[in-house]
Amino acid sequence: MRITFNGAAHTVTGSQFLLELNGSQMLIDCGLYQGKRSEAYQRNLKFRFDPHALDAVILTHAHIDHSGNLPNLVKHGYRGPIYATKGTARLSDVMLRDSGHIQESDIEFVNRKRLRRGERPLPPLYTEEDAALAARQFHPLDYEAAFQPVEGVTARLADAGHILGSSSVLLDVQENGRAYRVCFSGDIGRRDLPLLRDPVLPQGVDYLVMESTYGDKNHDNPTSAYDELRQTVQRTVQRGGKVIVPAFAVGRTQEIVFDLNRMMTRGEIPAVPVFVDSPLAVNATRVFQSLPEYFDEETNEFIRTGKHPALSFPQLTYITSVDQSKALNDRHEPMIILSASGMAEAGRILHHLRNNIEDPRNTVLIVGWQAPDTLGRRLADREPHVRIFGEAFERRAEVVTIGGFSGHAGQDMLVEYARSAGGPDLQEVMLVHGEPRQAGALTERLRQAGIRKVVYPELYQTVEISPIPGYN
Repeated sequence: MRITFNGAAHTVTGSQFLLELNGSQMLIDCGLYQGKRSEAYQRNLKFRFDPHALDAVILTHAHIDHSGNLPNLVKHGYRGPIYATKGTARLSDVMLRDSGHIQESDIEFVNRKRLRRGERPLPPLYTEEDAALAARQFHPLDYEAAFQPVEGVTARLADAGHILGSSSVLLDVQENGRAYRVCFSGDIGRRDLPLLRDPVLPQGVDYLVMESTYGDKNHDNPTSAYDELRQTVQRTVQRGGKVIVPAFAVGRTQEIVFDLNRMMTRGEIPAVPVFVDSPLAVNATRVFQSLPEYFDEETNEFIRTGKHPALSFPQLTYITSVDQSKALNDRHEPMIILSASGMAEAGRILHHLRNNIEDPRNTVLIVGWQAPDTLGRRLADREPHVRIFGEAFERRAEVVTIGGFSGHAGQDMLVEYARSAGGPDLQEVMLVHGEPRQAGALTERLRQAGIRKVVYPELYQTVEISPIPGYN
């Protein structure tokens, strides 16, 4: 087997791994590379392989850095199946249509500038219609169901516990008279996160391609994050303010909604209005609500005893229309508003920040990692002045950051994952989805754990898997 790392190598984005074996070609993930606009556009536009020649695609989960270039792949000629769990297939349909709309809007903005410079307009990477066409090629599967994507490979999807429907991919390969097992971890979740089951740890793996996003550190306990959220809401409501939460529409929003549901049901916080103001978050939540079998036992027990759904309660309102969103700015009583984007770079969250950031009664709650040079990072750094829509504002609102909501495994969990997969018997661990510092720290920990070969492939590098003769 040959594995070519066409994305997520020496970076955390753009997952795309090309496998060649037994005369077939298969792709694990087809994510968007996210970076500087011009570089990202060119890198995502063209593939370094022929999409027509692909026999199968397997998708680990719906996040755009894993799924986001599927419409472009189909647009360039891929006509085969896209294997994924039911949850991933449904979420991807929602997210890819939204991404197609963004691609069209972004290129329209770029082209206005190009036309002013006398340059030719560029086509969008793909459109909302392209995304709808790609969704027709999904083959939804249950967890642990065996399937044969190409000759000589039996595959299974195991629950990765990262977002709804997320999976690791296990491949049992027969090639050149030899049998071996390869695992692509996808994004690995954490134990005891709201809503979701814990990750299933693989076993009997010979070659492991594993994420290393947080390979250099561990996270706060989810229980601590719950307590910090509760205390933040209590404090803000007591002083008559609003809690404004920039939150990613898929995963983070649903987790926080469920936590607020539990808190209000138990009487731990006042029963103030809660608004989810993001069309994508609303559509994604509908997918969550349609698949309660994906929830963990704690969530299902809460549903049974609380007599109402995990993601719906009397104080909660899901907002889709612009007019409803604007109307929130005319309300001055205590409330909680969750809105996208998660790094406060675009979308309705900017309007809520602009209208609330100068009131010291309010709180801006940061619940995820914020990239450098984003408004979210400037808020997390508690800068005294920020610009929103080009206008300067004095930040008088309190800023609270809670680090325990991450959906990614920390260093200890990653080491446990690799040891469970095969430990010292692993032939090779290939680290992806991590910057050099994080991958370097994890490499050292894995070697200390007795795993003899750990590599960090370069972008576009091809690795040959060649089991020793007689190896099974």
